[in-house]
Amino acid sequence: MSPDVHITTEGAVYTCLGVGALLAAALPRLLSRLPVSVPIVFLAAGVVLYLTPLRLPSFDPVSDRIWVHHLTELCVIVSLMGAGLAINRPFGWRSWAATWRLLGLAMPLTIGATALAAWALLDWPVSVALLVAAVLAPTDPVLASEVRVGEPSAEKRDEDEVRFALTSEAGLNDGLAFPFVLAALALAAAGNSWTGAWMTHWVWSDVLIRIAVGVTAGLAIGFLLGRLLFRSRAKPLRLAEQGEGFVALAATFLAYGLTEALHGYGFLAVFVTACALRRAEHSHGYHRVMHSFVEQIERLLMALLLFAVGAYAASGGLAALTWKGAAVGVLLHLLIRPASGWLAQLRGPGRPTERAAIACFGIRGIGSLFYLAYACGEGEFGVYEEEMWAVVVFAVLVSVVVHGVAAAPVTSYLDRRSARDPLPERPGNGRLPGRGDGTHQPAEVRPGPGRPEAADPGGSAPVRGGAGGHESP
Repeated sequence: MSPDVHITTEGAVYTCLGVGALLAAALPRLLSRLPVSVPIVFLAAGVVLYLTPLRLPSFDPVSDRIWVHHLTELCVIVSLMGAGLAINRPFGWRSWAATWRLLGLAMPLTIGATALAAWALLDWPVSVALLVAAVLAPTDPVLASEVRVGEPSAEKRDEDEVRFALTSEAGLNDGLAFPFVLAALALAAAGNSWTGAWMTHWVWSDVLIRIAVGVTAGLAIGFLLGRLLFRSRAKPLRLAEQGEGFVALAATFLAYGLTEALHGYGFLAVFVTACALRRAEHSHGYHRVMHSFVEQIERLLMALLLFAVGAYAASGGLAALTWKGAAVGVLLHLLIRPASGWLAQLRGPGRPTERAAIACFGIRGIGSLFYLAYACGEGEFGVYEEEMWAVVVFAVLVSVVVHGVAAAPVTSYLDRRSARDPLPERPGNGRLPGRGDGTHQPAEVRPGPGRPEAADPGGSAPVRGGAGGHESP
């Protein structure tokens, strides 16, 4: 390649990065009233630019697996920290009832049904079908910001049930999908034979021990960081008074790195750390500072990755996709996840319309790309690798478009109905407690990534200890 061409390519890349960063900042406000999500724009930008004659770098997750693995890994852990910091509802078996139903019932049902569909339609080995099903298990509301909770607030229960259920599910099932991915790898290594040896090891080590290590490490790190940031006797170490948002990255990397070193699930530990850190000083304004910082990093990484996905699709990445592979992705979104989510929530909290929304918004995205890149590095899937990537990327494309278009009108409808006809307050129903006078606040007044212009509702409790130690309204 000549120097002139190299300079042209480098200039085009940096120009795209600059324009992309500006769009990542401006688009949430520009699109806030339109049924088009930010991820759709970046996905379309990748497709359009790679259909032009511009000399841009090629992107192939099969040959570029290592950087895809680590970039998606970074995006996921940053997203998990932001999700944990944003959740206002205290942990509890009844108050988190929808979450446990989604994790304990909807997730295994979705994996089983998707694996069965892939095995029957594509004639894949059981291990490959199980791997793709596990890869597509994590819910990823980062790709439709309207269906996740907004920024931290002083209220302890101000999330509506749909946003809370999807955000808490995403925070936990990003880590709980790992045992199923490892099961697929173990099954492939055993020649698709269900032997007692690897199954016993899987249950004991990959399920029980690694989940326990992840939860324990997350709780311990969150508790210790909470003591340090908010209550340290040494004033220079009370970083909550300094207003440095990047401390959230320090918490993210510490939780993930230490837990992985202890052979636990780092994804699980990051989310638990964020929740424990939030509980340390629930109404402190520093949580907003940290959440805002990680949200900006997450948005930039999301933009870059979805641009790359669009580039991959435009460059022939879906050439290995057959109609049967596409059918698996369509069935997952239109039948398998909605049916599994609905069954899991029978007699659960919330209205039927809310439960239906939770069931249907099983969004697939960055987590799926990470798990597939990880699995392809750990196992030998040979001739199935390109087809697996085509099926997973297609499922992500369907999710970005369908859920991105549907998120705003669906949540707006649910918000209007909630404001017009609030359910009575009872433990576990996810209703808004309001001001303590029996009134309820509509969910749309809370700020969030898709609603940047929203203001904090009048009458809500003040947030103590902002970035400079002062009270914030």
